[in-house]
Amino acid sequence: MCASCGYPAAPGHWTEAGAATAPDRLRARFRRAQVLATALKGSGLSAYDGGQVPGIQLSTLSGAQTIVPNLEALWAEAERLTGAPIDPLSPRFLTPND
Repeated sequence: MCASCGYPAAPGHWTEAGAATAPDRLRARFRRAQVLATALKGSGLSAYDGGQVPGIQLSTLSGAQTIVPNLEALWAEAERLTGAPIDPLSPRFLTPND
């Protein structure tokens, strides 16, 4: 159960399947957020996962924010916020764009 809101904790996402312990799952979440932030930067979006609440915070440069529960929802919301289709398998996302 979530200590903050009282709801049951969200089950882990399939991308966390290799993480055996809670610290491993948390590290995986932080690493996923880093990769997403890098990939989404070119679209004017940022992703953040502070580890306190289930989900990923997605933000635009203008300050619009939303929390999405998983990667599938993140890509759909990213398309909605940008108004353009986003292909996470595009070479643009697979190559760092620092």
